[in-house]
Amino acid sequence: MNPRPNTPSEPLRIPTLTDAEEMTCDVLVIGGGTAGTMAALTAAEHGANVLLLEKAHVRHSGALAMGMDGVNNAVIPGRAEPDDYVAEITRANDGIVDQSTVRQTATRGFAMVQRLESYGVKFEKDEHGEYAVRQVHRSGSYVLPMPEGKDVKKVLYRQLRRREMRERIRIENRVMPVRVLTAAGRAVGAVGFHTRTGAFVTVRAGAVILATGACGRLGLPASGYLYGTYENPTNAGDGYAMAYHAGAELTGIECFQINPLIKDYNGPACAYVANPFGGYQVNRHGERFVDSDYWSGQMMAEFAAEIESDRGPVYLKLSHLPEESISALESILHSTERPTRGTFHAGRGHDYRTHDVEMHISEIGLCGGHSASGVRVDDHARTTVPRLYAAGDLACVPHNYMIGAFVFGDLAGADASQYRAYEGELPEDQLREAHELVYRPLRNPDGPPQPQVEYKLRRFVNDYVAPPKSGARLSLALEAFERMRDDLAAMGARTPHELMRCAEVTFIRDCAEMAARASLARTESRWGLYHDRIDHPRRDDASGFHHLDLHKSPSGAMEFTSRPVAPYLVPVDGFAPAASLSRHIGEVHPERVATAGAREAAPVALRQEPTVPDTAAHPRADADAQVTPRLLELLSLTEDEPDLSVLADYLTDPDSSVRRTAVTVLTEIVPPGTGPALASALADPDAGVRAAAVASLRELVETLSPEPALRDGLAAALSEADPAVRAAALDVLRALRLGDAELFAHSLSDTDIAVRIAAVRALVSVDASVEVARAAAVDPSREVRVTIAKALATMGTGSDMARSALAALVDDPDALVRGAAYEALGTTGCPAALATRAEAALADLAWQVRAGAATALSVADPDLAVPALAKALTDLNADVRKAAVLALTKHRVVEGARAALATAMTDSDADVRAYAARAL
Repeated sequence: MNPRPNTPSEPLRIPTLTDAEEMTCDVLVIGGGTAGTMAALTAAEHGANVLLLEKAHVRHSGALAMGMDGVNNAVIPGRAEPDDYVAEITRANDGIVDQSTVRQTATRGFAMVQRLESYGVKFEKDEHGEYAVRQVHRSGSYVLPMPEGKDVKKVLYRQLRRREMRERIRIENRVMPVRVLTAAGRAVGAVGFHTRTGAFVTVRAGAVILATGACGRLGLPASGYLYGTYENPTNAGDGYAMAYHAGAELTGIECFQINPLIKDYNGPACAYVANPFGGYQVNRHGERFVDSDYWSGQMMAEFAAEIESDRGPVYLKLSHLPEESISALESILHSTERPTRGTFHAGRGHDYRTHDVEMHISEIGLCGGHSASGVRVDDHARTTVPRLYAAGDLACVPHNYMIGAFVFGDLAGADASQYRAYEGELPEDQLREAHELVYRPLRNPDGPPQPQVEYKLRRFVNDYVAPPKSGARLSLALEAFERMRDDLAAMGARTPHELMRCAEVTFIRDCAEMAARASLARTESRWGLYHDRIDHPRRDDASGFHHLDLHKSPSGAMEFTSRPVAPYLVPVDGFAPAASLSRHIGEVHPERVATAGAREAAPVALRQEPTVPDTAAHPRADADAQVTPRLLELLSLTEDEPDLSVLADYLTDPDSSVRRTAVTVLTEIVPPGTGPALASALADPDAGVRAAAVASLRELVETLSPEPALRDGLAAALSEADPAVRAAALDVLRALRLGDAELFAHSLSDTDIAVRIAAVRALVSVDASVEVARAAAVDPSREVRVTIAKALATMGTGSDMARSALAALVDDPDALVRGAAYEALGTTGCPAALATRAEAALADLAWQVRAGAATALSVADPDLAVPALAKALTDLNADVRKAAVLALTKHRVVEGARAALATAMTDSDADVRAYAARAL
């Protein structure tokens, strides 16, 4: 769709209803982010003609636009069980959950990880090619890092642009729907406008999938910046409002999303990334204080209480980590989740080596994927309106995260694909209402500007709706939101972009009213900080153990229903849904707040509370490169998906900026022969071209064909002068199983530490234990010897060779190497002679050695190990005590171990207490 834009000298014209540009499809997908992209791909694969609408540009839209550092809920066979994950989410949501939806993510998530991997999304794996799942919470190993996850959205866009997909999927960027159209009780399309031209747009469809993300712009950040939100600020609650006005039920809206974040920087502290490296959350005294075991509302309540106490502030502790861990964290945290994070810390003169990261609490939002507030869906992503679907953060599938968004996008696309385009008349009354909503601000060009109105609205949200909540404050909020209808009607706009922002403010107001009324309707406290009613401070399972659904009645009123929790598929201790019927509550009215107490009564004594930047759709040259005709010529080829023969000339162009851009284009298109071509680029004389080739090979490693030509190119690269090239070549050879022990062993003598570490990992992948063990005694680098110690644990369980090499490393002059060696003995086995040395090492000056020694004793003879570990429970370092508790857990059949664990139940460290309790 390419309507004629208004010229700059012309005022923006208001199109008539009959001027609407109509599109038709079988499946309409609204939102081009995580869930929307997957929904479109799956619906097309099932034979449907798909229309994907995105108010920005699909290539750079959604929460994934800036990358993702890991998967929070990967249920990988052999590492976690679906039933355990379902139980975990049930506990995190205080029992109020539809387990059938959560179970879809639990059982389908692994296949989705593999599907994404086939597209080119890269998940961290160990040297043997197994997924490197981490345990971040005290129960369950679900976190799968994505250290190169910054390119996830680019990979998905590449799938959308495949030739076979383009035949089925029509993408319309810069089109913003504002209402879902319904007829005869079912969804039949949508209506909106073009955010660049202002054109009125209607769509008739067989089914509609809403995938517009969270309502991230509900509360106002402490900074006061409208778009400085924790969630993607373009997600203004569009889908929440559209679903509500279409008649769909929403649920859990009183259960807000509130996150821990970096103080004064609205980005996550990324504990999911930092914790596996040894980072953790502490108060100002350096004490771990969180007793709850999930990023739930209860955890956030503990977080808030600690900040407000004399033990605050709260920090993400990283300063105790060794240099290699901090460097690895910086490479991930400053390039993937929030690329501006490094700049923020640098501007304050802070460094992870010298400063721990102060944390605080985010503004409130609505989000199913990170909390439990969203559109009610079943286990096929169907809403309560026939042929209307919801997926991703918009849908109420608690703690669904990225993998859940993909899973429910896939479910929605598959189910919706059965329907064909609606052929009846589109409802004229709904079209008129949407037309008025969109274009009303053009009639008031000098009216209050959108930023002022939005700031006022969200300030009311902070003042009256954010926890701790009370009936009086929530009632004042409803009065304020009602008054603001006039402010919204008076808003002025002059451009299509301003029209988009004005429409978003109406969505935010709808979400704010839903949040306030739902919070009034649930007269108990639940989910910790998420729904903390100070006038109803206790959880009330007798009357509150139910879903609270809301919907728009035929009269336009917001009405509520109490819906019983469905019988569990997985029993969970402490929660037992009771068979009952739904109960219609109706409207929820505000309390009387016009006066402070009764008017006729005298006072009484007091009784004992960034915007994701909009960038071009094509890959581009470096920002500092001059845009030449040759570059423009190359970029113009991208949409035509040329084969390698067409790009070959650009890959050898005399201009290095052209060669760099050619590598980028090659990575986007991935024609046959891409692997060998990228391997050849590793020998380019320009460092920028080599760096681009390295990045591309790492990004595409899961999709490249392990052909001989690629092996030869990578093997040749091992002789290049650039160490980054040599390390990357080793990693790709390892990942694609293209190397052998002889090839890899040559790199053990490389002058660069990173290359030698890559060589060790490569040797582990081919089980070359002799070469790895030999290197343990001769490598001069601490970092390499630590890597070798960890490697010996993965490849030498029970082997004499591994234990012999580790026996030498426990005498290493470096404490970190000794600590890693002792920790590895906890996997390979710890015979009597080494157990005696581990017992002595519990007195080492370095806490890392003491912690490693405790781990080694977990597999030693209990007669020696248990008394030594019991004594270690008095160590001054909490990580040593934690290691001792975990080691004693392995010996808990011994009475002395159980007695020692009982003493740890009163430890000052939350992790030590929690692990001791789990053991008993």
